[in-house]
Amino acid sequence: MNALFKALNDTTRREILEMLKKKDLTAGEISDQFNMSKPSISHHLDLLKQAGLVEAVKDGQYVYYSLNTTVIDEMVKWFIQFKTKK
Repeated sequence: MNALFKALNDTTRREILEMLKKKDLTAGEISDQFNMSKPSISHHLDLLKQAGLVEAVKDGQYVYYSLNTTVIDEMVKWFIQFKTKK
């Protein structure tokens, strides 16, 4: 769970998740949307993968990233347990 919160604690990583909500993208397509180096984007993508928020699938020379909603569902369930009944 710590890796999940660490991944969500960065604006760039949250923006990447927003982009992946719309469609699967390659690292290059993601990188094109930011004013930072490709190695920096790769680092952000790696942290998102470690947290289980994104999945990467290699297709030829490209790696496609997609949103992993299973982890989001688990996080929501975890938060709901703290909701108090009235």
